[in-house]
Amino acid sequence: MSGIIIFSILLVLMLTGMPVSISLGLTVLSFIFLFTQVPIEAVALKLFTGIEKFEIMAIPFFILAGNFLTHGGVARRMINFATSMVGHWHGGLGLGAVVACALFAAVSGSSPATVAAIGAILLPAMVKAGFPKKFGAGVITTSGGLGILIPPSIVMVMYSVTTNTSVGALFMAGVIPGAMLATLLGLTTWWIARRNNYPRLPKASWGQRLKALKDSIWGLMLIVIVMGGIYSGMFTPTEAAAMSAVYAFIVAVFVYKDLSIKDVPRMLLNSANMSAMLLYIITNAVLFSFVLANENVPQQLADWLINMGLGPIAFLLVVNILLLIAGNFMEPSSIILILAPILFPVAVQLGIDPIHFGILIVVNMEIGLCTPPVGLNLYVASGIAKMGMTEITKAVSPWLLTMLAFLGLVTYVPEISLWLPRMLGY
Repeated sequence: MSGIIIFSILLVLMLTGMPVSISLGLTVLSFIFLFTQVPIEAVALKLFTGIEKFEIMAIPFFILAGNFLTHGGVARRMINFATSMVGHWHGGLGLGAVVACALFAAVSGSSPATVAAIGAILLPAMVKAGFPKKFGAGVITTSGGLGILIPPSIVMVMYSVTTNTSVGALFMAGVIPGAMLATLLGLTTWWIARRNNYPRLPKASWGQRLKALKDSIWGLMLIVIVMGGIYSGMFTPTEAAAMSAVYAFIVAVFVYKDLSIKDVPRMLLNSANMSAMLLYIITNAVLFSFVLANENVPQQLADWLINMGLGPIAFLLVVNILLLIAGNFMEPSSIILILAPILFPVAVQLGIDPIHFGILIVVNMEIGLCTPPVGLNLYVASGIAKMGMTEITKAVSPWLLTMLAFLGLVTYVPEISLWLPRMLGY
């Protein structure tokens, strides 16, 4: 009964158009004051202890690194390298966009940032080269989703904080699914381009490719530093985030010199604003989880689902449907912080691996970023391409079908997510 009351209050507040973070906080306070005997001191204490986690520090650092890289010329150099390698195939610039998005995802940790950085450069170039605008928009909107699957990923950090799962293991688990999805999106791009005879770039010589690699090597080295440091145990994911922020600052300001020292305060302020927004959501979500646990809601839901006879296969299908629906109306961090505390205990009770479950949730979040009415990638791409939401939604549909097929594969073949973490001893 208490669970129904909690979610009814949350739904009513969200339907008024109130931001999710404030809705969560008001739901918690309303329920505590009206329906429980929990002392307000416990709420205040939980506000502080709930975000006293070392992993949370990774979020502002990855945001800061992403800001330096987005505005520091790294994306342009990665695009040049990607197109030199695959530009001579059918739909060359489109394939270059997929590769560039995958590379930029591995240094930014954010899908909207990947769409903005790669799309702002490649979309106009694709239209100028003779590609239909809808083709370019479809490629970049969906490939930008790789930003939260290929590590480092801010969404994975949030899942880790919410469920006490290893961030390092999640990062390792995202490598193979990220590479697989990038390959499948590339194949979809190639197939559409070949069928419609879209233009190809002249084949780059090995000298041109080496020059493009040399130009982009400083940005690409960040992938090696972050992932290599975590793989080798040299530093934790949070320390890796701090290293990436310092390295991105040095590369953008002193190596590529696309940013000046005068631009740094603006980058810091933008990063602080975004970090504060996410940490505020996390704080309210921690309180929401506290109330749910105090009222035994997750356990009651787990018992109910198990008593219904749902095994792991049916449960994962229900989870996918629920997350895909939620992805149409909410952004990833809110979905994870609200639903993970409820679904995670059920998954564990059914014997589903927490790391596999985390990757499944992240893939669902990727799809949600590319679906209306609130898919962030759609809005970013819409602004860059100057296309309406209906038009851009139609444009992404072939790649979206590929992502849905991949979701089914990841859901029911756990080894795709688990092989690398197990091999590395996580």
